[in-house]
Amino acid sequence: MTAGEQKKSWMARLKAGLSRTSTNLSLLFVGAKIDEDLYEELESALLMADAGMDATEFLLSGLRRKVKEEKLLDAAAVKGALKVLMTDLLRPLEKPLELGRYEPLVMMIAGVNGAGKTTTIGKLAKHMQKYEQSVLLAAGDTFRAAAREQLMVWGQRNNVTVIAQESGDPAAVAFDAVSSGKARKMDVVMVDTAGRLPTQLHLMEELKKIKRVIGKGMDGAPHEVVLVIDGNTGQNALAQVKAFDDALTLTGLVITKLDGTAKGGVLAAIARMRPVPVYFIGVGEKIEDLQPFSADEFVEALLG
Repeated sequence: MTAGEQKKSWMARLKAGLSRTSTNLSLLFVGAKIDEDLYEELESALLMADAGMDATEFLLSGLRRKVKEEKLLDAAAVKGALKVLMTDLLRPLEKPLELGRYEPLVMMIAGVNGAGKTTTIGKLAKHMQKYEQSVLLAAGDTFRAAAREQLMVWGQRNNVTVIAQESGDPAAVAFDAVSSGKARKMDVVMVDTAGRLPTQLHLMEELKKIKRVIGKGMDGAPHEVVLVIDGNTGQNALAQVKAFDDALTLTGLVITKLDGTAKGGVLAAIARMRPVPVYFIGVGEKIEDLQPFSADEFVEALLG
């Protein structure tokens, strides 16, 4: 498959993944009159897409202003104006994950159970191997026995070393992995942490402890604190970003499962309320279904 074909295939999957929202939004503009009814319907569609009240009001007030200033008269022009506004809103979230800044680059990965965290770690490791990075994984999700096994199996299959311990102290596993990564001159060390809800305060405290212990293993680490979010959780995703960011100071997000039922608008809510960069978005199970986030591509898939 050529690079052009790959891009086409990715865009098709992204469009399919966001089809629920894009259908709702696009239909509004078919032969529509530019009147109060259109704005009201747009408001409903954006709220239904999980954009949240703040981002919805921000986009609509910007749109009204543009329509007036640029004297837009037809629905296609209004749709084009909305695309520009939404792309501008999402652009600050577009930031690549930079490899090779430290030796090793230490990443701490967090997320609630079911967000696809362990699978995402596997995909990220595969992505890094493509860039000739050596990767070491730490099975710090000792809360869920299956998670450790899942990571071990994945590691064996892809020739990646996984540091694990029977003792079940995630901070100790993280410390071992960082020390081992330094000794082996690895490029990247990724630490998986127990899936938890931000309401489980004792578990959030444990996360903070893991972060502190990683810092003892290597000055300045972790260099990346990444939260994996299920794209289907809507406004709940924003609550997760806020809670984990407050506890850990996030450097990036990976948004998974944008595959059919997801609404997509939650990125607008995140951009307004807590603009943590989105390193990758995922639309399915395969390795190539995880791609760097691009505001232009995302809005194109959303509004066509």
